[in-house]
Amino acid sequence: MARYDRQRSARRDRARVRCPVRPVRGLLGAVPTDVVETDDEFVVHMDLPGFDSADIEVKLVEDRTLSVTADHGESDESVDGQYITRERRQQSLSRSVRLPAAVEDDATASYEDGVLTVHLPKVVEDADDGTDIPVN
Repeated sequence: MARYDRQRSARRDRARVRCPVRPVRGLLGAVPTDVVETDDEFVVHMDLPGFDSADIEVKLVEDRTLSVTADHGESDESVDGQYITRERRQQSLSRSVRLPAAVEDDATASYEDGVLTVHLPKVVEDADDGTDIPVN
């Protein structure tokens, strides 16, 4: 049994040497997102590292769903030499967030240091206490 464990360990070590760059778990399928609710708005923060602001598209679908897509194409830069590993070719992602209440169309978004921040003002509902009916 000890021999089997040593062989398995040796294979694992060889695999680490062959692939020096490993994909980071959690970033390939999920977009880390926080949604904060205040009295008058929702604030959505999304981690989108590696994108430029021109790569990001933000839409409000209907009045309660925020849709974010980001697409970064292949770079046309010339390189002296031959690639050994090339993992930065194409990167795209999409995420939709359903908000708990309707929001106005005048949302604002900013992108800084790999974090997208979207401010979505809530729909202001008129306090309708009904119609007064005079009593004769």
